[in-house]
Amino acid sequence: MIGALEYESAFEDPLLAEIAYAIATELQTETSAGGLLVESLANSITARLVQKHTNISSARSYPLLKTEGLDQRRLFRVLDYIEANLEGDLSIDRMASIACLSRYHFTRAFRLAVGQPPHRYVSTKRLERAKALLTRGNRPLVDIALSLGFSGQANFTRAFTQATGHAPGRYRQTAGSRRPELSPTEVSRSLPILA
Repeated sequence: MIGALEYESAFEDPLLAEIAYAIATELQTETSAGGLLVESLANSITARLVQKHTNISSARSYPLLKTEGLDQRRLFRVLDYIEANLEGDLSIDRMASIACLSRYHFTRAFRLAVGQPPHRYVSTKRLERAKALLTRGNRPLVDIALSLGFSGQANFTRAFTQATGHAPGRYRQTAGSRRPELSPTEVSRSLPILA
C-alpha cells in the first residue's frame, strides 16, 4: 500500500492537521490513556493518507475489507485482558494481538463492538478503578495515579476532576462518609474467631 502513495511536496489536509494537533495536545498534557490515543490517531493518519493520497489504480488492486465489530469471543478476551491490566501498560498492539487482528482493524472493530475507541474505553475503566481504590483505604494518590498509567498526580487529579467534578482527595472524603455503617452482627461475622 505504501507504494501506492503519491509523492506531493506539500499539501493541505485540514483533517490531518486536526489529528496532528490532537497528538501534540496529548503529548503536552499526558493523560492515562495517552499512549493508546496517540496510537489510534497514528492509525487515523495512516488511513487518511491512504484514503486521500494514493494512486487510484494501485489502491484498487487491494481488496476492501468489510468492517464489522469484534465477535463475542474476541471481545470478551480483550475486555478481560483490559480489566486484568488496568494497573499495567496497555497498548493497542497488545490488545490487537489478543484479538488476532491488525492494529487498524482492531481499533475499528472495537469501536463498532463497544461504541467507543479503545483509548476512551480504557480511560473510563481506569477512572472507575481509581474510584474504587479511593474508597478502599488510604493508598496515596500518587501511587494510584502512577499505577493507573498517569504520568503524575497532577495529571491524575486533572483527569479525575474533569470526569467526576471532584478532586480525588475530596472524592475519597465524600465516598468515605457515604459508606454504610455495619451492624454489630456484620462486624462480629467479619472478625476472625480467636481460639
